[in-house]
Amino acid sequence: MNNSPIIFILDAGGTGFKFSAVRDGREIIEPFTIPSAAPTLEEVLKKLITGFHECETRCDAKAAAISFCFPGPADYPNGIIGDLENLPSFKGGVALKAMLENEFKVPVFINNDGDLFAYGEALAGLLPEVNKLLEQQRNPKRYKNLLGVTIGTGFGGGIVIDKVLLNGDNSAGGEINRHRNPLYPETSAEDSISIRAVRRVYGREAGIAFDDTPHPYDIYKIAMGEKPGDKEAALKSWEEMATALADVLSNAISLIDGIIVIGGGLSGAWPVFMPTLIKKMNEPFPGLNGHTLSRMETDAYNLMDPQDMIRFTEKPGMMIKVPFSDQQVWYDPTKRIGVGVTKLGTSSAVAIGAYAYAMQQLSQRE
Repeated sequence: MNNSPIIFILDAGGTGFKFSAVRDGREIIEPFTIPSAAPTLEEVLKKLITGFHECETRCDAKAAAISFCFPGPADYPNGIIGDLENLPSFKGGVALKAMLENEFKVPVFINNDGDLFAYGEALAGLLPEVNKLLEQQRNPKRYKNLLGVTIGTGFGGGIVIDKVLLNGDNSAGGEINRHRNPLYPETSAEDSISIRAVRRVYGREAGIAFDDTPHPYDIYKIAMGEKPGDKEAALKSWEEMATALADVLSNAISLIDGIIVIGGGLSGAWPVFMPTLIKKMNEPFPGLNGHTLSRMETDAYNLMDPQDMIRFTEKPGMMIKVPFSDQQVWYDPTKRIGVGVTKLGTSSAVAIGAYAYAMQQLSQRE
């Protein structure tokens, strides 16, 4: 009999509430979704309660805790959700944590989806995979820090520093969507790094109205030459997104210095946007004195390219002599960061991150 704790999980979005249950870091029920739209706040909240009770039924067990992501703005430690654009009935703030703890009599932990995605990938996704490959290449380098970003309806992010999720003092750590848009400086980065951005640029380049533009998956297929359409417009839409994303990621990772993992609905289009992304991240600044300056102190590698992955993980460096002795030490002057796409799948990474976060919080209570 498995006595390991079960954590109920929710991935909440503006259109649907996706429920699951995790034990020992693995989902133990088939995830299911309840549409989130409802005319009143009471009906939305009852959907949340119903979903977690359904988890109890499907598991035939009670949870040790409930842990999930919910859109912000929010006071995540206290579980209070603020005014939401996609769920307007939450206006004025809703004490979601206290409500669910009253209903289910277990601890409830709420966080941002970008944070939990990053946490899942740091613990069980891209970060440990990179370190495993480094070990196989006999490279002593190990990575401890990760920036996770999700690109879909919106643009979100999370930061993990040496297995610790960075929440921030105001539950606002990793809010990467608030970076300035390098292409349209009067706007936020999200206006060029999102589903609507890809569709908008395609429509602009193809000369069609936004409502008539294909969805991003189709724009990706058009760009790859696998579907009829305006290929030049499709390529331009992904190039513009990659250009904006490169600037934001270069700024962010310069402060974090670690691996970057990309998730969300648009991450599957990496074959068309990743080469531009890496190229732009590695382009130097033109200096006012006529000299160039590296965009970052590190070089970015495309971890989705097998050859780049080999170059990234192989053991570089040389032996150098210790002054005034016969001793030699190993010296690696290269500084590298890698950019890859989710290894777990975005929803699974969020679920694993939510589970790990709950287990961490429960352990601190013991």
